[in-house]
Amino acid sequence: MAAHDPEDLKNHLPQEDDAPSPVRDSDEASRALARVQQILEEDQERTKDHPIPKTEEDDEALPVSVEAAAELRAVLEPLHPADIAWVLEALPVDERLAVWNQVKSESDGDILVEVNDGVRETLIDAMDRDELVDAVETLDTDEIADLVDDLPPDVMAEVQEGLSHEERAQLRAAISYPEESVGARMDFEMVSIREEVTVDMVLRYLRRFEALPDHMDQIFVVDRLGHLKGSVAIAQLLTSDPATQVRRIMKTDRLTLNPLDDASDAAQAFERYDLVSAAVVDEAGRLVGRLTVNEVVDVIREESEEDAFGAVGLDDEQDLFGSVWEAAKSRWLWLGVNLCTAFFASRVISAFDGTIERVVALAALMPIVAGMAGNSGNQTLTLLVRSLAMGQVTEANKADLIKKEIGVSLVNGLIWGLIAGACAWGLYWDQPEGKTLGLVMCLAMLLNIIQGAVVGLAVPLILRRFGRDPAMGGSVLLTFTTDSGGFLIFLGLATFFFA
Repeated sequence: MAAHDPEDLKNHLPQEDDAPSPVRDSDEASRALARVQQILEEDQERTKDHPIPKTEEDDEALPVSVEAAAELRAVLEPLHPADIAWVLEALPVDERLAVWNQVKSESDGDILVEVNDGVRETLIDAMDRDELVDAVETLDTDEIADLVDDLPPDVMAEVQEGLSHEERAQLRAAISYPEESVGARMDFEMVSIREEVTVDMVLRYLRRFEALPDHMDQIFVVDRLGHLKGSVAIAQLLTSDPATQVRRIMKTDRLTLNPLDDASDAAQAFERYDLVSAAVVDEAGRLVGRLTVNEVVDVIREESEEDAFGAVGLDDEQDLFGSVWEAAKSRWLWLGVNLCTAFFASRVISAFDGTIERVVALAALMPIVAGMAGNSGNQTLTLLVRSLAMGQVTEANKADLIKKEIGVSLVNGLIWGLIAGACAWGLYWDQPEGKTLGLVMCLAMLLNIIQGAVVGLAVPLILRRFGRDPAMGGSVLLTFTTDSGGFLIFLGLATFFFA
């Protein structure tokens, strides 16, 4: 290999006057949000004595001065649409609309796709028909499918008129699949080739594209009827002899998905096999699309948020600064359940008034029993919900998992029951009932921790059996059981031993 002169190499390096490439970092959106809030606050201070009148078009938006509008555009212009969406979600409605008015119109569609459902509704309400049509027309068909339920029918009709015959067919296909299926998430933009062509022909074919599809790590090989035969990695193409036929280097054992497959199952496959993309084929074996890692990341994030919010009875797609009334109504169900369970727990306590009057220390020790069991039960609940989401719990191993978790709760109940009993005896050793209190505390802790584990196992399994989200309201139901059941066990044992 010939040696290169360092001076020659230096001529090929970027010079100091070359324009640097823009670099993004994870804190860019946070800094932009802080700057946007600062601009709006300073503008309101400047115009406090001379308020800016609201226009009829933007009567819900916070009025901003010309100077503030220019500053906002300067902050927003270099941001990625996902970062702008994040900023908009973090602003109250009037400030959000004021910022939305300063966003470049060519970015509107991408931002509408990125924001959550609650925020999207406020942005769409603030746009007129022409603005919506222009925004949606910039999107790919799979992205348009994500907005179908939120757009007015007349807007969708006009958008479809501007699509090609192939794009309209793709849009109809995308919206025909269930929301949580692979078909609803797949990308129609892909590259396919025939197995008899050579590597050189493929490379020349790729050079004809102005830009390749995002996250394209492989090219799919199909026959004349569009049936998937295999795939070729881009890296394999670049390192193969140009005269080699594709059939000699293509892989036929790659993972394929069906449009009706559950998106969460596909996400697990991507995680397991470290995939960037996967072919989506119909029942006849024809290539209809591909699923890419960016969609999979969205699926994982959405499921995580859904589980976290669902555990306490909240909607994961609600607007953080939405209507007070709507937000209040969305929380009524589980607040009502909590109220009923709290009254039930109070009735359990009142049933043992005589015992508590005789041994006042019981009132101070009751919350400890309930709290420890609640924490233990939540550990079991979280573990099971995650395992169910990962598809690791089956009919074949469910019994083994239940035995294992009951065993864990038994061990923890014995250990922490003894510790709690010793602490109770230490606190009340100088009282006649001190030793008995320690024994009651130990037994109650053991039984309630076991009860918490049983409930932590039962709630997700029962919810899944009835086709509901295993995480939905699990914490609320668990708290009810460990509180009411814990009080009943503790005070019942106390009544028996102090009778």
